[in-house]
Amino acid sequence: MSKINPFKYYKSSPEIIKLAIMYYVRYPLSLRQVEDILHERGIDITHETIRYWVEKLGPIVAQELKKKRAHSPSNWRWHIDEVFVKIKGELHYLWRVIDHEGTVLDCFVTKRRDKKSVRKVLRKLVRNHGRPKEITTDKLKSYRAAMRDLNMVDIHETRQYKNNQIENSHLHFRRREKMMNKFRLARSLQKFTAIQSTFQNHFNHQHHIEKRPHFKSLRNVSVNIWNEILVA
Repeated sequence: MSKINPFKYYKSSPEIIKLAIMYYVRYPLSLRQVEDILHERGIDITHETIRYWVEKLGPIVAQELKKKRAHSPSNWRWHIDEVFVKIKGELHYLWRVIDHEGTVLDCFVTKRRDKKSVRKVLRKLVRNHGRPKEITTDKLKSYRAAMRDLNMVDIHETRQYKNNQIENSHLHFRRREKMMNKFRLARSLQKFTAIQSTFQNHFNHQHHIEKRPHFKSLRNVSVNIWNEILVA
């Protein structure tokens, strides 16, 4: 049985759909700004159509990018931190986990930041990526309690300034959140951060730790892979 093409019944070409999704997810642009950018290129699409594309086809495009990932995330050191997000006036917590190279391992949305939530996050991470050599967090007591239950206290690190890398990594999400005028459902937040983290892993490289020639090489590889996906 042949695989069904998810772009088959759309009037616009797959290239235009993927390009619109990439603009919206990768850059801190509003739906109307993406509409204007496409209009300047002779593509007449409404912002509501772009919203629908991101909702329905964004996960598919993100999955294509993930399959093209050049290397697996590192298990040397993980950084974990929670972002405070308000949804309909109610406080939620977005747990973001990156490795020492800045690759986003996963994102989780919970209503609490207690021991049970941390334990759930850690179990899923270890199941999907294996056990790391070190986990760096802030001094939230829930981390210590959860790691004690999972026998991971020996790899837990909480020294000051050690977790600055993930604090900086939150900026991508915060810019996007501001442009989207917040989220209305926890499910939408979880779905969007999964898509955004995939694009972030693919396109964003560590400028400050790479020499210019190597950085240009990495960027060219990312663009070439994206061009392959765009015309696939």
